Amino acid sequence: PVAAESEIRLGGATILSTVGAGGARPYEAVITRIARSGDGGKLTLTITDGDLLAVTGGIVQGMSGSPILQNGKIVGAVTHVLVNDPTKGYGISMENMLKEGRAKSAARPRQTASLRTPAKNAKGNSTSCPRI
Repeated sequence: PVAAESEIRLGGATILSTVGAGGARPYEAVITRIARSGDGGKLTLTITDGDLLAVTGGIVQGMSGSPILQNGKIVGAVTHVLVNDPTKGYGISMENMLKEGRAKSAARPRQTASLRTPAKNAKGNSTSCPRI
């Protein structure tokens, strides 16, 4: 489930990220600031997970987009790191991302699928889908 911005709290959170082999795993963080008014749900976070700090020193390139979870809900995603302190970084609320996506989608004209004749190979079979 997606958390509304009003549900995001200062305090403990989890980021899901892939660092090295083994796939995505949870890492502990703390949400230290929530800018709700006019700033589009910007979050400030501090990495507190000892394993992540030992391996990367904090937030590193490639972690942008990592989900931020709190109380069993997705609250946002990591956007970037504080350059002079990699243990701190920023995120954006999921509610804001969804709102922006809907606004851009509504502003874009709808595209309709084109009806075209599928390409044929040398045997005369359609190449747009597998033959069973």
